[in-house]
Amino acid sequence: MSAKSLILTVLEIIIKVVVVAVVILFAFRTATAAYDFGYRVFADQPVSVSGGRTISVSVAEGASVKEVADMLEEKGLIEDAKLFVVQELLSAYRGEMTPGIYDLSTDMTAQQMLEIMSGSDEEEEGGE
Repeated sequence: MSAKSLILTVLEIIIKVVVVAVVILFAFRTATAAYDFGYRVFADQPVSVSGGRTISVSVAEGASVKEVADMLEEKGLIEDAKLFVVQELLSAYRGEMTPGIYDLSTDMTAQQMLEIMSGSDEEEEGGE
């Protein structure tokens, strides 16, 4: 009986240790992913640092930020549509995206793209 009780106690301790380790691992990975996402929101990096390619995009009337972000990601102008949506929410250009055709480059940051698509940069929006 005491051997059986000892085995059950050891097994219970092992299970508790494994559960605690899984919880700690989950919390660590979640915190790391949250930190990485938050860092990328404020450390705006273009897709390509030098020698970017220019791509024309069309923002339709009534297009949501999510739809625009998905289009930009599909065309290779941004790496993460969800990140772009958050950057737009936190930017000075929130809700100011206007419909039109824009020439954007892969060496632009999301902030620069938002500035152009908001109509704040008349020189770029005017087209060449």
